[in-house]
Amino acid sequence: MITFTPLSGAARSTRTTPLAYVLQVDDVRILLDCGSPDWAPEVQELDEGVNQPWEQYCQALREYAPTIDLVLLSHGDLCHSGLYPYAYSRWGSRLRPRIAAMEDVDGRRDEEDIGDEGKVAPEDGEDQVMQVDEAAEAAAAADDTAPKRRYITTAREVHDAFDSVNTLRYSQPTHLQGKCQGLTITPYNAGHTLGGTIWKIRSPSSGTIIYAVNMNHMRERHLDGTVLMRAAGGIFEPLARPDLLITDADRASVIMSRRKDRDAALIDAVTATLSSRFSLLLPCDSSTRVLELLVLLDQHWNYSRLRYPICFLSRSASEMLTFVRSMMEWLGGTVSKEDVGEEGTGGRHDNKRKRAGDDDGDEDALGAFALRFKHLEFFPNPQSLIQKYSSKDPKLILAVPASLSHGPSRHLFCDFAAVPDNVVLLTGRGEEGSLGRVLFDKWNDAQRPEDKWDQGKIGRNVMMDGVVKLKMNSKVPLQGAELEAYIQRQEEAKREADKKKAAQARDQPMLEADEGDSDSDSDSEDEVSRELMDGEDDDFGGGRRGNKGDTDWNMDDGVTTKLLSFDIYLKGNVSKATSFFKTLGGQSQRFRTFPYVEKKRKVDEYGEIIDVSIDPEPPSKFVMSQVEVQLACRLLFVDMEGLNDGRAVKTIVPKVDPRKLILVHASAKDTDVLIESCAGIRTMTKDIYSPASLETVQIGQQINSFSISISDELLASMRMSRFEDNEVGYLTGKIVAHATSTIPTLETLSNNSKPVKVEESQDQEMPSSEPRNLGLRPAVPLPSSTMIGELKLTALKKRLVDIGIQAELVGEEGTVDLLEQSVAVRKTGQGKVEMEGNVSEVYYIVRKEIYNLHALIAA
Repeated sequence: MITFTPLSGAARSTRTTPLAYVLQVDDVRILLDCGSPDWAPEVQELDEGVNQPWEQYCQALREYAPTIDLVLLSHGDLCHSGLYPYAYSRWGSRLRPRIAAMEDVDGRRDEEDIGDEGKVAPEDGEDQVMQVDEAAEAAAAADDTAPKRRYITTAREVHDAFDSVNTLRYSQPTHLQGKCQGLTITPYNAGHTLGGTIWKIRSPSSGTIIYAVNMNHMRERHLDGTVLMRAAGGIFEPLARPDLLITDADRASVIMSRRKDRDAALIDAVTATLSSRFSLLLPCDSSTRVLELLVLLDQHWNYSRLRYPICFLSRSASEMLTFVRSMMEWLGGTVSKEDVGEEGTGGRHDNKRKRAGDDDGDEDALGAFALRFKHLEFFPNPQSLIQKYSSKDPKLILAVPASLSHGPSRHLFCDFAAVPDNVVLLTGRGEEGSLGRVLFDKWNDAQRPEDKWDQGKIGRNVMMDGVVKLKMNSKVPLQGAELEAYIQRQEEAKREADKKKAAQARDQPMLEADEGDSDSDSDSEDEVSRELMDGEDDDFGGGRRGNKGDTDWNMDDGVTTKLLSFDIYLKGNVSKATSFFKTLGGQSQRFRTFPYVEKKRKVDEYGEIIDVSIDPEPPSKFVMSQVEVQLACRLLFVDMEGLNDGRAVKTIVPKVDPRKLILVHASAKDTDVLIESCAGIRTMTKDIYSPASLETVQIGQQINSFSISISDELLASMRMSRFEDNEVGYLTGKIVAHATSTIPTLETLSNNSKPVKVEESQDQEMPSSEPRNLGLRPAVPLPSSTMIGELKLTALKKRLVDIGIQAELVGEEGTVDLLEQSVAVRKTGQGKVEMEGNVSEVYYIVRKEIYNLHALIAA
C-alpha cells in the first residue's frame, strides 16, 4: 500500500513553496524533498498569538522525523533542500536516514554567516535571525515550540549535514538495505538546476513510483533538458507507464514566450540601460539558476565587446564557480562543448592556444575555458562594491538573494530604486510574501491584459513611483558603553571558567612520584612531563616512575597489563609496540627506545595544509531599522526560471501515461487546468489525486511480505525470467522451519508425497458405483505458465523489422499488420492481445516474438 502526505507545497495551495512530502511504501517512510521557506516575509503578522505560515509545516516535519527511513532530494535550491540541515542537526537523534542526492547539493549551503554568539546573519540564499541578547537566542534554540521561531541552523551544521549525503550518478540503480531492503532507487536528469533529479522508486509489492517536480524539457546553455521527454517527442522508456506518478502542476495555465525572444529582451534591456550610463540590479540565487544568466551575459559581453563591469555580490560566488568547474560531467548544453572546442570560436586548437595565453593558473583545468567569466567581478558585500565603483558608474549588479528579503540585494535596492532610469530586472516571480513577489505583482498589474507574463508575451518595463517602507536588519560593532559592558562580561566569564578549571584540577588525581623516590624533581622534568601529558583525548593513560617492586595496573583495550617505569611521563600507550609476527610463546611485547609522539600537521586529501585558525570577529550586535524608499527606477520582468510551461506539462503527463497520478506544488487554478486537460484524453487514467497540506492519500491495499530462504536444490532447478529491473520465477515446494534459523526454508517436495495424493483421490473414488473403463486415469490439471508484462506494439514492430519481417501500424485501435502476410496482432483496451492469421511459419515467428517481449513464468 502507498500512502502520500504533503507537508508543504500541496495542490490547491496559496503557498506552493517549500516542497516536502512523506511517501510511505508498505513499512518504509520516504521524505521527498525538505525545503525551507522565506524566513523574513514582507508582510508580518501583528498578532503575537498567530503563528508564521511555516510553523505548521515545521511542526509536522518534526513529528514525522522519528519515522523517516529515507530522504530523497530532487534539487539543490532552498525550496527543495533548505531545511534538511536543520532537521538533520537539531532533530538528528531521530532523523538519521540514508540520504540520496546529487553531487551539486553537497557544498552548496555555505549561505549562512554565523556570529560569535550563535546568531545568524544574512548570506547567499539563506536567511537571518535578528536577536541581540545571547540568552534569548539560547532559550529560543532550546524551545522549538516558541512562537514565530525561525528554524535556521549554523554554518558548521550545514556542512556536517551535507557531508552525510550519499551521492548517486544518473541512471545508477541503487538497491537499498536494512529496513528499506527490496526498494531500488534510480535518479534521472530533470533539468532546471545542476543535478536536478527525477526519482524512480521500485518496490516489489507496490510497483514503480516516479517523483518528478520542477522539470525543464528545453535544452539550455549550461544544462540539457530532462530525459523524460525525448527529442523525437517520445517518452524515455524506463520512465514510461509507472504505477504512480507524483508531479507538479505549477505553471499548467501559463503560456510562455519563445526562449529566443526572452533572451533578446533581457539582452536589449541590459545593453540599452548601460549605454544610457545607468545601472541594472538583477536579483538572483546563489548557485542554481544564476549559472544560466552568467553564461548568457558572458557570451553577450564577448560578442559585443562591452567594457561595463558585471558585479556579483555573494560571499560564496567564487567558491561556487570553482566547485562547478570540477563538475563538468553534470553540465550540458553549449557549455560542455565549448570546453572541448566543438562550438568554440576558433576550434579545438584555438581553445588550447587561448588557454595557454591566459594568466590565471586555473585555466588549464577542465571546464575553466567554458566557465571562466573574465568580465565577472566578485564582491562579498555592498560596501566593497561602493569602494571600487561609484554609484554613477554604469554597471550590471547581480545580488543575492532573488527574493530581496535580506542580504546584499535588499540593501542595494534601498539606494538603487531612488535613482531615476535605473532598472531593477527580475528573472523570477519570487516566493509568496517576499519583496520580490511584491515587485513582480506591481509589474504584472501594470501590464495590459494581453501582455501579462502568462500570456506568451514579453511585457514592457514600468516606471515605479510612490514610497515603500522596508525593515532593514544589519550587524554593527559594539561601541562605547556597550563595548565596555561586553568586555566586562567576557572577563567575568573567563574568571569563572578559570576558577572551575582550577577546582577540577585539584579534585583530579595527580601523577606523583612513587613513595621510594625523592619528591624533589627538576624543573626540566616537570616541563617535559607537562608537555607530554598535554593531550586531547581523555582515554590516554600515563606511566609512573618508581621502584621496580611496585606494580601499577591499568585497563588497556580490555586487557590488564603491567606498566613499566620511565624517567619521563609517557603520553598514552606509546611505550608498547607490537609485532605483526608472533613468537612461539605468543605475542611478544616490545618497547620503544624513545617514547615520543610526533605531532603531524593536518592536511586534506590533496596534501594542502588545513588552516583551522579563524580570525576573531569584533563584538557586534544586530539592529533593526525601518527606512522609507522613494521608488523612481524602472522595473522589468523576464522569465528565466527554466521550467516547463502549460503546453509542455499537458503534453508530457499524458505521454508518461501513469496508472495513478498525484498532483502537488500548484495553485488551485493550475491544478484544475491540468485535471481538465487529462480528463479530455480517453486513454488517460481517471485516478487523479490533488491532496491538500497534511491530507493523506492511500493507494492500493496493505500487503504483508515475509522473508523466506530457498534451498540450494530448489534454486538450481528454478528458471528465472527478466522483467524490467527484476527476475521472476515460479516455485512449488514446502516450507520447513529449522531450529538453527529464524527464517523458514522452502524445500522441494518429497517423491512420496505425490502418490499419497493420488491414493487419496483413488480411495475417494472407490465407493463410486459407476463402472470404470479399463485403463482410465483420474483427470489431473496440468500446470500453466504465466506471462508478465505489457505488450507495446511499437516494440513488436521494431523487432519484426529487425528479423526481416515487414510490418506496419494501422488503424486507430492499434494493430500490427504484416505486409504480404495474412497475420495481424491487435491489442484491446483491457490489455488483451489478439493474434489472427493463417497457420504458417511467419505465424509462429510472430508468436515467439510476442512471448519474448514478456517475462514467461513456467510452472
